[in-house]
Amino acid sequence: MSGTMPVTYVDTATAIARSGLRMTVVEGVPSPWGEAAKGIWHVKDLPWVATRLDPTDPVQVEWTGRQSAPVVLYDKEPPRDRWIDILLLAERLAPSPALVPKDPVDRALAIGLSHEICGEHGLAWSRRLWLTHLGLNGRGGFSAMVSAYLAAKYAYDANIAQTAPQRIRALLGLFAARLKAQRARGSDYLMGDGISCVDIYLATAMALFRPLPQAQCEMRAQTRTAFETTDPETEAALDPILLKHRDAIYARHLELPLSL
Repeated sequence: MSGTMPVTYVDTATAIARSGLRMTVVEGVPSPWGEAAKGIWHVKDLPWVATRLDPTDPVQVEWTGRQSAPVVLYDKEPPRDRWIDILLLAERLAPSPALVPKDPVDRALAIGLSHEICGEHGLAWSRRLWLTHLGLNGRGGFSAMVSAYLAAKYAYDANIAQTAPQRIRALLGLFAARLKAQRARGSDYLMGDGISCVDIYLATAMALFRPLPQAQCEMRAQTRTAFETTDPETEAALDPILLKHRDAIYARHLELPLSL
């Protein structure tokens, strides 16, 4: 069962002074990595506070060691910004409900599937790269300013970007096929009969294709249009079962409306 605590926002100084679980978040954008971390805290009913990312704030940058979000700070432990490190911290702090299977084979599969969403060349990573590529070339996607910022931040490579659409479509197909196989055996989840980390990562990654409705995910019109940039091939790969899964995961397990 998911938790019920709303997101609490504090300024950087207050966050630094606190102990416990704190996380920087991007304002006004349903970043899949940040929203997944929020979802993990919510499912595990872990108390935490959020502070909005300000890459121009030297105090915040010194504290987190990053100019990006999410970055998770727990007590005096080193900052964490990798999705797998954030997930494993959550499993340590709240072992139940477990979002990573105990069985070693299932655990390896869950982490591998999660990487294919969150990791380098994964679904969310590739989609962000492609929207950046489109923006740099005046073909939609992110704005020219946002695209230039992301290109510099993530070492944009046009040759790699050109391969992103094929990777995106292949991964959409992989997860749609898995959901259909699971549905055939009577499960609405990607693994087994209950929620896992993979469900949260896939549900939140759908924001890069189809953000939740405005009443549930308040976004600027320009940002929403950028996220929804598509083409016939990607549209065909975006099987309806992927969005049905997203809606079910949010309705049953995650907090709505999103707190951006």
